Amino acid sequence: MASKDPVLIFGPTGHVGSSTARAAHEHGANIVFAMRDTNKAVPGFSADQERGIERVYADLTKPDTLQEAVTKTGAKRAFMYLVFTASDHMRSSITALKLAGIEFIVFLSSYTVPDDLNSLSKDTNFIALAHGKVETVLKEVYGPAGYVAVRPGGFATNTLRWKDMIKTGGDIKTPYPEALFDWISDEDIGRVAGSVLAKGPEVIQENGGRNWILLFGPHPISQADAIETICKVTGRDAKIMPLDEEGSVEFYTTTSHLPEPLSRQMVGMLKKRAELGKSDGLEGPKYEEAVANIQKYGGKAPTGFKQWVEKNKDEFEA
Repeated sequence: MASKDPVLIFGPTGHVGSSTARAAHEHGANIVFAMRDTNKAVPGFSADQERGIERVYADLTKPDTLQEAVTKTGAKRAFMYLVFTASDHMRSSITALKLAGIEFIVFLSSYTVPDDLNSLSKDTNFIALAHGKVETVLKEVYGPAGYVAVRPGGFATNTLRWKDMIKTGGDIKTPYPEALFDWISDEDIGRVAGSVLAKGPEVIQENGGRNWILLFGPHPISQADAIETICKVTGRDAKIMPLDEEGSVEFYTTTSHLPEPLSRQMVGMLKKRAELGKSDGLEGPKYEEAVANIQKYGGKAPTGFKQWVEKNKDEFEA
């Protein structure tokens, strides 16, 4: 049953945040947009659709604003995401939410996080480590029944990093074009997160006592095939140019604004994925369950990559 108390949606202007807000709203949740810029438009909500939805200033890097937002709205649940720059794995922010009255959190995590959080170490890749450390804090502050971590695979929206190259119709330079990804839709992630947020802790029991939900897109394809799909849908011609290792590192420092050491980790992960193909987690019972979870918790069949590109064609032409 949807919570009658207000629920905070952090990052409602983002792809996943806005989709989460729409899904929770459709499930009857009393959503509140928690925003750093309360004047910014929220995708998917017209002025009429937003009527009656409160906006409140809040910044996940500033715990005092979180306490004020919860106190002002009386919210009991929240959807939140990782802030990579947080120095304490978001402990101060999560603690502030707890002390202010938030009872249940849905956290946008990553498929890279291991089921056993105790297995995290300094050798764990930075994406898994950053998200896993926040999950660890959530477990310590809220207990295992006080949060659910939604762990999606590779976002379809990550392909937007190629849009400028696709628009110009020139060479599309990218690391390891043969590397496979599942390209999960932001709307699929948001539908699951919003549904879980509306239903609350009962979802954990539905999930066999696990407080994480793994999600993957339905059809893994290579980066090269993803680029070709985008070009076909948008009517563009482009030639794919694989980058060497140093060019790949520069690609991630430029497009993802990652420090060089983390960019090198990302390139290493891509190289491994290119070598392993589907065996890098994109096949087998665990993968099939993660795809099925989209229907199970989100209520709709998963979105294929071509379908996602067709729906978001304008984003590649903006």
